[in-house]
Amino acid sequence: MPMCNVRKADRLSGGTWPVDGRHNEGETMTLGPGEAAARQAASRRSTLSSERHPAARRTDRARVLVVEDDEDIAQLIKLHLEDLPGKVTTVSDGEAGLSEALTGAYDLVVLDVRLPGRSGLDVCQTLRAQGVLSPILVVSARSADVDRIVGLELGADDYLTKPFNVAELVARARALLRRSAYAQRATPGPAVLRVSDVVIDPVQRKVSVGAKEIELTSTEFDLLFLLARSRGRVFTRAQILEAVWKSPHEQYEHNVNCHINRLRLKLEGNPRSPRYLLTVWGVGYKFAA
Repeated sequence: MPMCNVRKADRLSGGTWPVDGRHNEGETMTLGPGEAAARQAASRRSTLSSERHPAARRTDRARVLVVEDDEDIAQLIKLHLEDLPGKVTTVSDGEAGLSEALTGAYDLVVLDVRLPGRSGLDVCQTLRAQGVLSPILVVSARSADVDRIVGLELGADDYLTKPFNVAELVARARALLRRSAYAQRATPGPAVLRVSDVVIDPVQRKVSVGAKEIELTSTEFDLLFLLARSRGRVFTRAQILEAVWKSPHEQYEHNVNCHINRLRLKLEGNPRSPRYLLTVWGVGYKFAA
């Protein structure tokens, strides 16, 4: 049986533990010798953080679902996401994860790909088909570009490969939550934007084309609004990553391409010959002026 070695540093700046293990079907995990001490230290840091920041004890917390069959990784993710502050529920198989996520009770779903019962990608695709728009962060040992693309095309908002640094996972989760309904309660904001027959309401976060309302994820909405409010301006992929994902890293440019494709499928009458979301070859994308 293949083994999964996960080493968590005893002390790292910022209290983060890199997860140095690949997670495959049927594998087990061997924990490094400093794991227990690290968890105790993190628990103490969590308690101190809660005492210093009253918000960490409030009942109004982000609701996060973690679907991960490796108990150690699931608990590690839960430990750190609870400091958002978040109320974290963990489940260990795809069927249970799908059933739980379909309740629509979660502001964020952290989803492993290789799960017993039903794959994470199948769960992601089913959630989107059922109209669940909660942000989805896929975590997978599959690091090839094609795997990222498939995950994003099936509806994931972001994709993080194992081994990962917990600090990066938390940062990505926080960025997704900022764009979710949890962080977008109705407040005074910009006026409704109308471009031809596309209507974008940034306060209600609703989009319609003609008389038809279009369902978008939080990330899809932010990407569309970024381009539409500056129609005619060409954005590079790096600029879009910085504005929408808060990450300028070139290795995540597939996120932009896949979300543009998904937006075209939802908005354009003919996605192969787009009217609104245009590609500027060698540069990036723009919303037609």
